[in-house]
Amino acid sequence: MKEYLLAFIPVFVAVDAIGVLPLFIALTKGMSEKARKKALFQSVFTAISLALTFILVGKWLFSVLGITVPDFMIAGGIVLFCIAIMDLLLPGKQRRMPDESIGAVPLGTPLIVGPAVLTTCLIIVDQHGVLPTIASVILNVMIAALIFSFSGAIIRVIGKSGANALSRIMALLLAAIAVMMVRKGVLLLIGN
Repeated sequence: MKEYLLAFIPVFVAVDAIGVLPLFIALTKGMSEKARKKALFQSVFTAISLALTFILVGKWLFSVLGITVPDFMIAGGIVLFCIAIMDLLLPGKQRRMPDESIGAVPLGTPLIVGPAVLTTCLIIVDQHGVLPTIASVILNVMIAALIFSFSGAIIRVIGKSGANALSRIMALLLAAIAVMMVRKGVLLLIGN
C-alpha cells in the first residue's frame, strides 16, 4: 500500500487538476452539456492512453536511444522546473477556442497528461513499480475527471482566486519535486 501512496502523490501534483480547472472551464465555456461531457470523455481517454503507452514503452524507447534513467531524471526535472516556473510567473496563458477535438488536445494532452506527468511516471516506475504507477495515473485522471464534472460548483465554492491560489501551491510543489528529481539523477550519475 505504501508504494501505491508514494506513486500517487507525485502524479497527483503533476496532473494538477485544480490548476487545470480554470482552463477546463474557459475552454468549454459556451459548449452544450452534451459537448462538455464528450470533451471530458475524450480528455480522460486520451490522458490515460498516452500515459499507459509511455509507462509501458518508455523504457524500451530509452534503450533504443541510449538514454539512461538518470539522464531522463535530470532532463525531466529541468523541464518540470521550467513548467512550474512558467505556471508561477505566467498563470494566465492564452488558450485557443474550443472545437470538437478539444477533449483530446489540449485537455487530454498536454493539460491533464503532459510532460510533467510523463516524466513523473517514468521515474516512479523505477522507484515504486509498474502497477502502482498505472494505478496512480488512472486514479489521478479519474479524480481530474470528477473535478471537471463538478467544475461549476467547485469554482462557485472556492472562487477563481481560490483556484488560482491552489494552482500556485501545486506549481511550488512541482518545482520541489523537479529539484528532487535532478538531485537524485545527479547522485545516480555520480554513483555509476
